[in-house]
Amino acid sequence: MKSTKSLQRRTIVIFFLFMLLHQTDKLLIGPLKSPISETFGLSNFQFGLIITGALIVGTVLYPLWGYLYDRYARARLLALASFIWGSTTWLSAIAPNYTWFLVTRASTGIDDSSYPGLYSLVADYFGPKQRSRIYGILQIAQPIGYLLGMLLALMLAPVIGWRTVFYITGGLGVLLALAIYFGVKEMPRGQSEPEFEESGEVPAFHFSWQAAATIFRKPTMWFIFGQGFAGVFPWNVITYFFFDYLEKERLYDSNSILTTMVPVILVMAAGFFVGGSLGDALFRRTRKGRVLTSSVGVFMGAVTLMAAIKTPLEAHATFFIFMLLAALFIPFSAPNVVATIFDVTTPEVRSTAHAVEYFIENTGAASAPALAGYLADKTSMGTAILWVSVVAWAICFVIYLGALRFIEKDIQNLRDEMSARSLAQNA
Repeated sequence: MKSTKSLQRRTIVIFFLFMLLHQTDKLLIGPLKSPISETFGLSNFQFGLIITGALIVGTVLYPLWGYLYDRYARARLLALASFIWGSTTWLSAIAPNYTWFLVTRASTGIDDSSYPGLYSLVADYFGPKQRSRIYGILQIAQPIGYLLGMLLALMLAPVIGWRTVFYITGGLGVLLALAIYFGVKEMPRGQSEPEFEESGEVPAFHFSWQAAATIFRKPTMWFIFGQGFAGVFPWNVITYFFFDYLEKERLYDSNSILTTMVPVILVMAAGFFVGGSLGDALFRRTRKGRVLTSSVGVFMGAVTLMAAIKTPLEAHATFFIFMLLAALFIPFSAPNVVATIFDVTTPEVRSTAHAVEYFIENTGAASAPALAGYLADKTSMGTAILWVSVVAWAICFVIYLGALRFIEKDIQNLRDEMSARSLAQNA
């Protein structure tokens, strides 16, 4: 038991560092918008196309990565993804013009498709009742990565240049590839399913197209796909444009941005853990618990973000309070959506199911930065952030209400199937 706990801790630490540094590299471009735009003479729309390019590449490759993760060793593939991250970031650092930077930055989307394998491997380390909390811990890396990127952009980039910053983050990607390759152990698919705890034997789970087809026969998954399509719009808009919004429309200087955004991002990091823990707690009481937690998150996130954007420029304290509240609620759904996917899909196709969800959500989200840039050019950045986010979350809220009708039955169907496989294994 001690060795198992040690292995779990080591894996989570390595994966957290991977996600932290990968998110730092991925999200760093937002805080670096001004110096990069000055280097290449970019409009908001042209900058948005850079983000959209990486999203398109990642979206196209999600189904392939999902298939590979379900067929082969996930730990080895994650090490490869980390190496690709470092290499493509170095290429973008040497870009001599906008076209080259657009192409090389788009290539960084290749490794953005790596998360389905990471999450499905974690699902084989931890049982269903604690997965939302574990995913919440890992997803803390996203806001902390953004914070680290913001600090690098404000404090380091002016001294050493934005290109050198990319050299550093790319190098860290290569180092993490080695850490994953030598430090993460592959686990049998289905290892943590409760039906196999007593027998101690886990049947072999093998990917098949027939099993993959069952993903689309589960009503819950269609609602997950629907919320995914709409739900990532706000993340992309806020991530890549909010820094610029504070600077140019709310007239914050660098110190004001730091003193405002550091607490907001720390609260957002806590929101992943709080949302995941709340989802697990409610899941133990009702199988609707994770979907209920997600619906609360998108509703309150929309209300508090609207209140913040509508706050007058001179009301700094009020704006700050509403942003803290929005930061707490916005991440609630993220860990619970991942756990819900694994609550209704069999172990041999979980990476594929998650990859399909990412594919569908990024199909819509790929247009979000360009759309926000277009709206910002036509109106204002605050208006673009507000309406893209609120409309998307309103759609997600309605979709979650629909998912509540089917989630219990789909979870029970999976548990029945796992029980049948356990009996067959011990027959």
